[in-house]
Amino acid sequence: MKGRIGLVLEGGGMRGLFTAGVLDFLMDNNLYFPYVIGVSMGACNAASYISRQRGRNKVVDIDYIDDPRYLSIRNLIREKSLFGMDFIFREIPNKHNLFDYDTFYNSEQSLIVGTTDCCTGKPVYFGRNCGIDILTAIRASSSLPFISPMVEIGGRQLLDGGISDPIPINKAIQDGCEKLVVVLTRNKGYIKKPFKLKAFSKRFYSKHSNLTEALVSRHVLYNETLKRLEQLEEEGRAFIIRPEHPLKVKRIEKNKTRLEELYVEGFKEAELHGDKLKGFIMK
Repeated sequence: MKGRIGLVLEGGGMRGLFTAGVLDFLMDNNLYFPYVIGVSMGACNAASYISRQRGRNKVVDIDYIDDPRYLSIRNLIREKSLFGMDFIFREIPNKHNLFDYDTFYNSEQSLIVGTTDCCTGKPVYFGRNCGIDILTAIRASSSLPFISPMVEIGGRQLLDGGISDPIPINKAIQDGCEKLVVVLTRNKGYIKKPFKLKAFSKRFYSKHSNLTEALVSRHVLYNETLKRLEQLEEEGRAFIIRPEHPLKVKRIEKNKTRLEELYVEGFKEAELHGDKLKGFIMK
């Protein structure tokens, strides 16, 4: 790879199975980027990519989707989280579908995980060697507003990284990346609509007004980031992989057939553009 190239991974909940397919194609072709940054499900996918565990995210996200410990109203009642965060970030990687910590921490790749500070509404980033369990940072990045509790790290209350920096291309550039490969979970032409729950958010997060403001302005940030990304693409500084058509899969999706199809779509989309991607990397 020529120059410093970064891999940027958008979140999107279960839409992240598209990204899982893309990353499995990259692993099949021994394409490992020196710098990787992701938020929410993008960060989850990034961890298995750096640990060289092909197919791991597909298995976790599809095989466990019917397990009430993974996703259920029961979790919301017991743990105040629709997703079973302890099950996903402690039990699965340490007991069931083991996460390869040794390969992950011995990798020469760097990983940056984006989260949102609930007090400031601003992004907070964690590196692989930040002194905490990286899965805790990814858990914070994946904790969706309203349906997940905040995660405390270093005295900060944190939530979904996609709130304050949904497609972290600017952070990657600030960190020295000259070119970017960006995996999106929305099709070309997608425009994020304004947030409709401002009044509810003000009540729900009554002690965190800046978080509400970040939620309200997220669509502006997202759409502006897309414009910036398309400009980088025109300049030859960004290569974008994304779904060709609007997705049938929702952020919270339990239909295994749709999830499997989305994974395959991600793999095939990366395969379709594989030669161009390799040319972009070597240019």
